[in-house]
Amino acid sequence: MTDSTDRTVSLGPLPYVVAATFFMEYLDTTIIATALPQMAHSFSTSPNALSLGMSAYMIALAIFIPASGWVADRFGSRSVFFSAIVTFTLASLLCGISQNVEQFTAARVLQGIGGALMVPVGRLTVVRSVDKKQLMQAISTITWPGIVAPVVGPPIGGFITTYASWRWIFLLNLPVCLVVLLAVLKWVPNLRSGERRPFDVTGLILSGLSLTAILYGADMASQPDTNPWVGLAVIAVGLVIGVIAYRHALVARHPLIDVTTLRIPTFSVTVVTGTFTRIGIGAVPYLMPLLFQIGFGLSAFKSGLLLLASALGNLGMKALTTGILKRHGFRNVAIINCAVCGAFTIACGLLTPASPLVLTLLVIFVYGVTRSMQFTSLATLAYADVPTQQMSAANTMWNAAMQMSIGLGIAFGALALRTASAYHGKDGARAHTFTLDDFRLAFLAAGVVTLVSIYGYVKLSRDAGHKLSGASR
Repeated sequence: MTDSTDRTVSLGPLPYVVAATFFMEYLDTTIIATALPQMAHSFSTSPNALSLGMSAYMIALAIFIPASGWVADRFGSRSVFFSAIVTFTLASLLCGISQNVEQFTAARVLQGIGGALMVPVGRLTVVRSVDKKQLMQAISTITWPGIVAPVVGPPIGGFITTYASWRWIFLLNLPVCLVVLLAVLKWVPNLRSGERRPFDVTGLILSGLSLTAILYGADMASQPDTNPWVGLAVIAVGLVIGVIAYRHALVARHPLIDVTTLRIPTFSVTVVTGTFTRIGIGAVPYLMPLLFQIGFGLSAFKSGLLLLASALGNLGMKALTTGILKRHGFRNVAIINCAVCGAFTIACGLLTPASPLVLTLLVIFVYGVTRSMQFTSLATLAYADVPTQQMSAANTMWNAAMQMSIGLGIAFGALALRTASAYHGKDGARAHTFTLDDFRLAFLAAGVVTLVSIYGYVKLSRDAGHKLSGASR
């Protein structure tokens, strides 16, 4: 039995069920980095060889996320969401029992397919199911896993790999997924579109090729053993294909990605400007553990403990986000918060081993607070003015942009660090060693990208998102 798309249900436990799946997906994405050395030892290979498994996951996401909206409209949100969780669970099991790089990579591709449907369809179910007045609270609930997981992932991964086995990183998903599946059957409505649109195969191929080329090229450019110009060339190819995909979407009768949603000012800002903001802010979770371990000489576990200050900032801000947005409005909050976040991103690079512990924790904490505020604001504002009939299309584009910016944020941090090392005259074997000066420039680059993105928020109308926040000034 299915429900129509205009049915509104109470907020209830639905956002928390979706948030649980988001946390699993984002945690797996970030936690694996700390386990690479132990995994490489198990597979009798080098950590670099395992990067294929991480890249395969991101590529699977890039290819299948654009199809998530169509699949949910055709088969129903609960049916697809449930199937995606089952796929993700099975893939987690296969990752945990893999015996070589080939098996692990294949399992990660399957896990990427599950994640590509699980996260977007879960978010779509929430934005379709709750009233506009409750949307801010609902989005705040489902957004926090994506904010917290990249911060708590490294210390959790370090603890598991140090005191147990890397396989438990994936096997621990199994009991959690089983509980979530029961919750899905009980609380997730099976919403679907009444219109049966044909599947846009051309759009899927073009969007998949574009996103894959951009992500793969960014990863190539950031790797120390590759020619960065080759990576930049691959990115350029991806952008060209993206333009072709955009033109196809404009003329296609039933495009897979409806680019007309970008005509909605609030949605356009959160996708375009928000991508640059997320790239700048998203470089920090990659740079900060390296700063503490390489620049400060701390162990992986102690580095992770310091990063918990950011997680506390993320979680602490969650309870205040709705009230702040209602009082001050999206435009003011986006501008001021982005400025503070950019400044404290730069401040992270100014920390040294001699910095007082209180100061170090304060800088990390404020970064976590502003990161949480900005990401939640963007995720909520994205759907403020989107009509019901375009909600699925907007959700597809938003998730594609968000996943791409996550990958680009990590790649940008790595590329900035590599560029800083080259700027300081290091090449050959020395190019793999980083100093505090290198980190200082890398954090500066991330902060500048964040600050530059303020321009897009300035162009927002003063009453942007007032349907959600009620604030007009």
